[in-house]
This record gives sequence, C-alpha cells and structure tokens, in this order.
Amino acid sequence: MSCPRQHPDRRRALTAAGGLVTGAFLSLAGPSPTAASAPARGPDLPAVAPYTNPVIWQDFADIDVIRVGATYYASASTMHYSPGAPVLRSYDLVNWEIAGHSVPVLDFGAKYDLNGARGYVRGIWASSLAYRPSNRTFYWLGQIDFTRTYVYTATSVEGPWSRLTTISTPYYDAGLLVDTDDTLYVAYGNTTISVAQLSPDGRQQVRAQQVFTTPSSVGTLEGSRFYKINGQYYIFLTRPANGQYILKSSGGPFGPYTMRQVLLDLRGPVPGGGVPHQGGLVQTQGGAWYYLAFVDAYPGGRVPVLAPITWTSDGWPVVQLVNGAWGASYPGPAVPAPPRQVTPMTGVDTFDATALKPRWEWNHNPDNTKWSAGDGLTLRTATVTDDLYWARNTLTHRIQGPTSTATVQLDHSAMRDGDRAGLALLRDSSAWIGVRRDGGVTRMVMVNGLTMDGSWNTTGTGVEVASAPLSTDRVWLRAAADIRPGAARPGTFSYSTDGTHFTPLGPAFSLGNDWRFFMGYRFALFNHATRALGGAVRVLRFELSTP
Repeated sequence: MSCPRQHPDRRRALTAAGGLVTGAFLSLAGPSPTAASAPARGPDLPAVAPYTNPVIWQDFADIDVIRVGATYYASASTMHYSPGAPVLRSYDLVNWEIAGHSVPVLDFGAKYDLNGARGYVRGIWASSLAYRPSNRTFYWLGQIDFTRTYVYTATSVEGPWSRLTTISTPYYDAGLLVDTDDTLYVAYGNTTISVAQLSPDGRQQVRAQQVFTTPSSVGTLEGSRFYKINGQYYIFLTRPANGQYILKSSGGPFGPYTMRQVLLDLRGPVPGGGVPHQGGLVQTQGGAWYYLAFVDAYPGGRVPVLAPITWTSDGWPVVQLVNGAWGASYPGPAVPAPPRQVTPMTGVDTFDATALKPRWEWNHNPDNTKWSAGDGLTLRTATVTDDLYWARNTLTHRIQGPTSTATVQLDHSAMRDGDRAGLALLRDSSAWIGVRRDGGVTRMVMVNGLTMDGSWNTTGTGVEVASAPLSTDRVWLRAAADIRPGAARPGTFSYSTDGTHFTPLGPAFSLGNDWRFFMGYRFALFNHATRALGGAVRVLRFELSTP
C-alpha cells in the first residue's frame, strides 16, 4: 500500500479507488504447479456449486491468504481501526468468517488513542500472515508509520496474540515466507524490492539485500507476497491499482529474479469496480491453485474476489478468465466438506457476552473504562467534543454489499445535557441519525456535513438537517446504505418508537466514492458529550440485514 502524499505515481495510477495489500504465505506441501493446473477431485471431494464474486462483499483489503491443514486464513488492512489486522477463516475459500485480530491494540503512539493527534489513514497497512509448522505458531508482520516493523504471534488465530518483537527496519508492504528449512524471509519495498532474512527466533534481521528494481516502463510495484513453490522463489507484486506482476528466482531467496506480468487492466467481476489486484496465492489440499485479490469498490471499500490459477510448463501463474475477464462466477473449489458452517458476517448481535464479537472494531483505540457488554452494550461518554471524528469509543461495523441496513435498539434514558448518541455512516464525509439532549429536552435528529480534508483534519462538525420530538426512553435507529461502486450512492435514515413502524428522517446522504481515505464506509455506534462526561446509552440490539 502506498501513501498518496509520498508516492504521486500511485495517485496517477488510481483513478476511482485505492489499493492496499497484506502479505501472503503459501502452503509448501502438495503437487508442483504444473501438476496442479486442474483442480483435483477425489472420492472425498464432493461436487460443489459455483461461487460468485465478490466472495466477501465487505471491506477487506490487502489480502494475505494461507492454508493450514484443511483451513484457510486471510488477513487484511484496517488502518486506524482497533483491534487491527483481522484474521478471516474459511474451509472452502468461498465462505468466510472473522475469527480474530492479530493486533489487539494499536499501541503505536498517542494518536491512535485520539490523544492530541489522530491516526486516520495510518496504522495497519498491507502486512503479512504466516504459519510456522515447526512451532505451530501464526505470525503477523507489518510496518507502522514508515518507522519500524512489528511482529505478533499466536498459537490460535482467535488469540491471544502477543508482540514478539520490534524491528528497526520498516518492511513496507511485506510478505513473510517460512522456507522449507524453517528460515524466515521477508520481501518488501516500493519499486525497489528487497529481501531480508530474520534470525531463527524471528526477533531480528540478520541480512537484507535489494533483489529487484522495477523497470520504468512498468512504474510502481509493491505489495510483496513471498512464496517457495516447487523449489523456486516467487515474489508476487502489485502495480496499483490496475496490475499484478510476479518475480521468479531459481537461485535462492536473494535472486536473481526475472519478472512476468500476471494481469494488467483486466476487467473485474464487480460492475463499476476496479481491476482485481494485490492479493495472494494459495493451494488447496487437492493441489488446485487460487488467487484471492481485491477490487476497489468505493464507497464500500475494497472487496475480495477469487479466481483459479493454472501454471505454464516453465512455472509462471496464469489467471483463468471468463470471456476475457476475471469471472463473475467459477466452479467452486473441490475441497472436503467443511466441519461446520462459518459464522455469518450479517445478522443480530445482542451483546450478551462481555467481549465483543470480532466483527466489531473501534475507531482508534477505545477507553476501556467507558464501555461494557454482557447485558447489551453500554457506551459511557468518553470524550467532550463537538466533533465525532475526535470522539473516543465509536464502535464500527463493515457494511454488507451491495446494499444493507443496520438497525439499532437504543436506550437513551441515562443521557445527560449536551450528549449526542446514535448510528452513523462513517468515513471522511459522514452523517448520522440519533438522539441529542439539550436543556432537558430530548430530540431525534439527522445530521450531515461531517467532513475531513485530504490531511484528515476536520472541516465540518455537522449540520442538523431534520429533527423530531422524542418522548420514549427507547428508540430504534436505522441506516440503509447502497455501496455499489462506480458512483456516489445514497444512505438513508429512519427511526421507530415501537421497532415496527419506521419514519424517514432527513434527506438522503450521498456516500462519497473517493479512494483516498482507503477504508470504505462503516456503520458506527457512538455516544459523546459536548459539555461534560457522565452520560451513557445502552445498545440492546444491532441487526445487519440485506434485502
């Protein structure tokens, strides 16, 4: 992933959306690439239905995908959201659930606590997820703020994850490889690609060397994924945001490497979306290969798409196309029947456990003394501000595409004068529906005009554009979002006092589709004070539904 202010060539390459990436580790067992040209289907591999792209219509960018035994895992970028670096799990590469987060808290400086500074469009960028069989441990590796690299480990993706080390070299857009001899290597860089070798315990760098310089005719390459396949080393690279290239070495991890184009300006499977790029390769148990990439699909973000891969006789990957494009549909991967159904990414949450489900991420780190769960979600005011972008303990949920609706049941009886609580469509241009209490009077309001500039400073704290009287302590808030890419799309708000009959409030809100904020729109639950702390609200129920 490139920072637009540091890499103007990327700004030119990105037309409608941005492209980030996360690292990828490849299973080293199984047939050679040439033997894996066609999916294997044995007696234990039942016929499966075709799948459609995107395989996940939620914002998961910079995909890194691995297989451990019969289970697939993927990691993604989360920028300023906390916890960071979600780990997705699947048994068939098509149906996914969120299993946990590799980075429990963004303890990289006060700006990630909204303490005197803000971390918008920083934090968890393209990073890498790997599994090391020798110690049965998962590794997450990523650089933060161009200053240093952090490594976290866990023996289960659900956690607990803990920091193993900090390395002074910032491995930009890193891909971590666990070699067949258990040596750890990292491929990284923008345009100039390097490889580092880590110590056996993974705590420090013992060697680093530049291995490739991107030809000027290609432009920018980044988003490294590092593999060893059939005795050869491969670095999978993105040209943001319209191409994918691969480097190959038969001489070892430090090269020399030769380059080949995998795809460029390939028509994608999401109408209005961009070119599939910046993801990872993975091999099934039966020997088939797949490429899990993402498509720029704003205003919703970047959504994962899946395509089968074959290999040339001399060891180069080829994306299998449908009518000259990345297919909207393919035959499903031939894999064993899953041990269970994955947990849906939509549905109802009543916050009946003390820990939040992994589908939730805070806008920056929360103040953990100001929220609790178990009997609904209680949000006590944590910040005195008139700016939602500065308010701590705003809890976010990805929007399900192409259209979906979030409905929240809110008990606002413990709010205090000056408090604002509600349900937002959150990005660098935002709007919300909710409750405001002033002078002892409680009103339902719809507010838009919350904006940030290109340096992520607030330029608008919101304008109340509609209101209605409110006499009940409980209210249902609803936000509906259309996140089909290619144009600005509407978000609409409504409310109910009985949970059945909903009344629209305010005009439709235009969801912006500019890429530079990188993350897509999210539903967000918030409660902040404008006068003094002490108030609270309780979210009794959250439901994410699709038509």
